[in-house]
Amino acid sequence: MTVDAVTRGANVARATLYRHFPSGNDLLAAAFNSLIPPAPMPPTTGSLRDRLVALVLAQAELIAEAPATLTAMYWPALGPDMQHLPDLRHSARSDSPEVNTLRERIAAQYAAPFEAIFDSPQAAAELGDIDRSRAIALLIGPLLLGRVSTLSDFDYRECARAAVDGFLHVHRR
Repeated sequence: MTVDAVTRGANVARATLYRHFPSGNDLLAAAFNSLIPPAPMPPTTGSLRDRLVALVLAQAELIAEAPATLTAMYWPALGPDMQHLPDLRHSARSDSPEVNTLRERIAAQYAAPFEAIFDSPQAAAELGDIDRSRAIALLIGPLLLGRVSTLSDFDYRECARAAVDGFLHVHRR
């Protein structure tokens, strides 16, 4: 994706595009912001393990079936390194409002279902006080790595169950 291709496709002048999107990163962030699907809703019944497995599996299906979602989630994580990407050299800033908005939206939107489970009395009783950001990373991280690795025999369902079981084994009281 280049600025020239976007201006041709949108039939606007380069100056008009830069008036709305000061950099290529801002344009990409706005595009990704419109492509992010809603996060899956957490189950409200079942054991803590069953609820976490169902949620992690739903997240895994989003990752497995939607390359745009994976790209949109990965791209802001590059942080300052975004300015080194070839197509984004012109005025690339990783701290632009569009990029920060996308980063915050992804974090909040995909953390909310986990927060709902971790806020439950059942989770409080079984897990106590946990670092929620770390918990989400431990539950979702293996799925992202498995997807990015492009291993032909990667089974995201089994990985999701193993991630939940490992997390609960370490964090249960």
